Amino acid sequence: MDNMRLKLILPVVNPEQMTKPEKCPHKKCGGKHFKVHQGVEKAIRDSQYTEVRVVRYECLRCRRTFRVYPQGVQRAHVSQRVKGIAVMLYILGLSYGAVAIVMEALGIFLSKTSVYRAVQAAGKAIGEMKRTELFSGYRSQAIGADITAVKCKGKWLPIGVMVDPIHGLVLSIDHLSGEDAEALQQWIEPAAEMVGAHTLVTDDADAFKQAADKSGLDHQVCKSHVVRNTEELIASISQTIETGKDTSLAQLHIEPAQALADLQRLSEFIHSRQPHEQAEIQALYERYAQAAPPKKGEPASAAYRMRHLFLDRWNLWPRLTYYRTWKDKQGKPILDGTNNASERAIGWWIKERYRSMRGYKQEQSVLNVSRLIAFCGNHLSKGFDLAAIIA
Repeated sequence: MDNMRLKLILPVVNPEQMTKPEKCPHKKCGGKHFKVHQGVEKAIRDSQYTEVRVVRYECLRCRRTFRVYPQGVQRAHVSQRVKGIAVMLYILGLSYGAVAIVMEALGIFLSKTSVYRAVQAAGKAIGEMKRTELFSGYRSQAIGADITAVKCKGKWLPIGVMVDPIHGLVLSIDHLSGEDAEALQQWIEPAAEMVGAHTLVTDDADAFKQAADKSGLDHQVCKSHVVRNTEELIASISQTIETGKDTSLAQLHIEPAQALADLQRLSEFIHSRQPHEQAEIQALYERYAQAAPPKKGEPASAAYRMRHLFLDRWNLWPRLTYYRTWKDKQGKPILDGTNNASERAIGWWIKERYRSMRGYKQEQSVLNVSRLIAFCGNHLSKGFDLAAIIA
């Protein structure tokens, strides 16, 4: 982040720039011919102007009148520029109340409620363009997905974050109805179709695996999650074997030294992660395949835990090593094998703002704020046009 600079294009207020109407704004009219009815002065709250001239036109078809405002001014008394400054300050990390204090110090009165409304309106505009303008024409061969939670009205709200794992851009931030495979499929499948993705990158959760399979997507699970979880399991099982109290290995005629060597071999595989190693992991599983499951109320034996571990990693191997097989024309992997893009998006664009809060009060506010900050993050390099969003 050190080399990234936030470029915000603020709205401009120009009293001399006024666009003539082309169509009557009243429904069921559609008139295209107008005459100037009168000009009036409108008081505004702006960093430069206290009032601007507004022209009232009369439609020659329906005879109703309507106002046309100069650039940067709308029906509200607060100019678009002031709203833009308020949103900018909020994006930079100030609270609603702190933004109001700064605005007052600049000689512009803007209540905390007005700041809140400006931020929410900008975030809502981002959400409304999410499926149309953002996905329109955008293509990515892969999508990354992850779930986080924020507190809203005292309850934890599941939020799904979808990214382009190749370029790191946020594609969507949504409130999920659940974290089961069906809910994830309903969220992931339409987005994958819109961007033309054939691959899904996620953590090791079973629900994501089922959603990927049902959606017909290739699947890459995060190697970091799998490596960490596998090493923890290997250490735990090894400790049990070394105590000498577990007799399950003897029932399979396997020496403790052999079991420890098998676990060490899996540890080596989990770090090398080569597709051809799946056959050897299968052989490790078959050595412990006859281990008996635990009886009701009893803990799993070391042999059964090894059976389950080897079986799971054997089945997981194609998902874990998928990034090794998908390469560009130069033979370089297209993915890095992690779900870091999704985790960065959660940390930078959702959790960083959320840490300073006691929680959200409105569900829609969670989405509006997160989408606004994420959209800004997507445009760090080329600039963020606040003028277009606020307008």
